[in-house]
This record gives sequence, C-alpha cells and structure tokens, in this order.
Amino acid sequence: MEYKDYYQILGVDKKASQAEVKKAYRKLALEYHPDRNPGDSQAEDKFKEINEAYQVLGDEEKRAKYDQLGSAYNQWERGGGQGGFDWGQWQQAGGPGGVHVEYSGDIGDLFGQGGGFSDFFQQIFGGMGGFDPRQSQGPAGGRGRARQPQAYEQPVTISLEEAYRGSQRQLSLDGKTLQVKIPAGAKSGTKVAMRGAGPQGADIYLAMEVAPDPRFTRKGDDLHGEFELDLYTAVLGGEAKVRTMDGEVNLRIPGGTQPGQSFRLKGKGMPKLKSPKQHGDLIAKAKVRLPKTLTPEQKKLFEDLSRQKSA
Repeated sequence: MEYKDYYQILGVDKKASQAEVKKAYRKLALEYHPDRNPGDSQAEDKFKEINEAYQVLGDEEKRAKYDQLGSAYNQWERGGGQGGFDWGQWQQAGGPGGVHVEYSGDIGDLFGQGGGFSDFFQQIFGGMGGFDPRQSQGPAGGRGRARQPQAYEQPVTISLEEAYRGSQRQLSLDGKTLQVKIPAGAKSGTKVAMRGAGPQGADIYLAMEVAPDPRFTRKGDDLHGEFELDLYTAVLGGEAKVRTMDGEVNLRIPGGTQPGQSFRLKGKGMPKLKSPKQHGDLIAKAKVRLPKTLTPEQKKLFEDLSRQKSA
C-alpha cells in the first residue's frame, strides 16, 4: 500500500492551522473543479485527491492519527525501509465505513465502491465515520446509540448571476433526476440540504462556491464595480451610466468628481440570503477616461487653463 502525503497534496506545512488547511483546500478545489475543467480526467483525479487530503487534514481526529502514522512511516524510511512497513497496527478496525464524501459531476458517483478514495484512505480512515449523537430507545426502553445514515457533501460552483437571482440545478442520482433550488443571496459556503435523497435515506448537502465575476467583486451583501466617466462630465458634472446586476442605470455626477471616487447605489447589491427582498448596496468607482486626441480648439482651452493655474 502506498503512503499518501496529504500535506504535500494541499501544499501546506505540517504545522499549518486548520484555517490555513481549509484556505488551501478551497483554492485548489476551485482550480481543479470538474465544472471548470470539463472532460479533463487529470483535473478530475486531482480534484478527488485534493478532497481526500482535506477529509483527513480538515478533521482533527483523522489528522492526529495521520500525523502519528506519518511520524512512524518517516522513522521507518530513515532506518532504510527494511522489511516493509507494518501497516497492520494503523488499519482502521471494521474496514471502510461511513465517510464524508465531496465530489462533483454525476452525483451517483458519490455512492460507487469506495467513493473515489484511495486504498490508503479506505484502510486507514474508512471506518472513522461516526454515530449520530442523538439517542434512540432500545428494545427494553434503555437509551442506546443508533447509527444514522452518513451525510454526504458535494461542492457546486455557481455564477454570481445565479447567486443574485437564485436558480435551479438538476442532479442525477441512481437514474432519477432531482431538482435543487439554489436560493437568491447564496454565498460561498452556503449549504443546500437534500433531506433523505442519499442512499438509505442519507442527507446530501450541496456546498455552494460562487465563481469570480469579471464585472463585480462581492463583499458580504455589497457589490463593488467600476464605471467609465469622461473627463468633461467629471469636471462639469452631468449623468453617467452605471452597470448593475439588473442592467444600466443613470447616476447623477457632481462637478469636480475625482478619478477613483466612489458612489453608493442603495439597494443595488446582492439580496440577503434570509431576507431576499432586502439588498445590499453597489459601490461604483469612477474610472475617468481621458481623451486620446484633442482638436486645436480643445488643446488651446487646456493650455489656457494651464496658464491660469500657473498664474
């Protein structure tokens, strides 16, 4: 069995904090996400590998066991690697069991043999699923711990437009087509529950990842963007068109507007997740456009203004 270096896969130091591990995972998962690399089998394999690494390093219990295993494995390697490494003492009793799976594409792939995990993961961590902490009544009235179906999680990349308006996605599961509603105002990290949709009545959670948008930057429920402003309107005042998620609007520009000056358009930002009728704001920054050529008359006017400024 091959040892898997999960720290190397995520590109983090062994002393990295849980927050640093999560940040590295999210960056790599977004880069190699199958939705961004359609038809690229190498990217899909990398995506699975990244997810597997995060299943271990993102879980404190699994990470502690992995660190102990890694220390023993490194010591064995430094000793020359004679006689083969003793995997037996590290293998999880009970074999592969409830695992927390993250995968994209046909959601039916989630429930294939092994869920796409390597032999290393299955043998060392496969049985580290848990019991539901809720108690159930035993046959004699006593309280026992009942195993509940393991929940599954699948990342889903959506556009800013979908997050703004809300949308629906179709997912295929065991030959059935499921309609999933993505709520308006969804953010990266928002989870949509599909109760009982998984095998044996397990829940499935779709974890939203909002893709970057070339027009706007999102900060909370506010959107930030730029709009072009010609020099003459910036100096004299007037109106300019500003792009919003619902199309262009006219914005009143005061005379003397400076390059980079920002204007707040109330209610033109993202809908609030729990109150979609309420919106954040759009902060629009003026990008003053200077003329590339001037007529003789325009050039003379600028020269006169320059002389007046120097006088």
